[in-house]
Amino acid sequence: MPSDQDLYNELAFYTLAHVDPAFIHQNVVDAFAAQTAGETTKPITIVFALIGLYLYVEKGYTGKQVQRAHMQLAKFRRQWFMPALPLDRGAIRIQDVLAAAPGADRDAMIRKWCESAWQPWSASRQQILDLAKSELGVD
Repeated sequence: MPSDQDLYNELAFYTLAHVDPAFIHQNVVDAFAAQTAGETTKPITIVFALIGLYLYVEKGYTGKQVQRAHMQLAKFRRQWFMPALPLDRGAIRIQDVLAAAPGADRDAMIRKWCESAWQPWSASRQQILDLAKSELGVD
C-alpha cells in the first residue's frame, strides 16, 4: 500500500505536468499540507496552506494567484500562529483524487478535495480571514 507521501508525489507529477496556466499544483500542495499537518508541522506550513485554501475555495483565486499571495506573505518574516489542529481532516482524501480519471474528472476532484480539506479548519477561519485582509488586502 503506497504511503500518503507516495500518493502526493504521484499527484504532484500529474499537476506539475498540467498545461493549465491556473497552476492547480498549488492547490494540491495546500490541501495535502492541511490534511497531513500534525503537532510537529511548522506553523508557517499550516497557515500558508489555510490561506491558500481560503483564497482558492472562497475567493476564487487560481493556483497561480495563491502562489503569488504566498510569495507576498513570505516577505514578512514573523512568528506565525499555530492553528488548532482539527481531528477531522475532510472526507475526501488524496487517494480519492487519484482514483478519478486524469483530465477534467481529476481536476474537478482536486477542487472537491480542497473544499473538503478547508472545511474542518472552521475554528481557524476568522484568523485566516484577518490575516488575508491585513497582509494581502483581501476582503
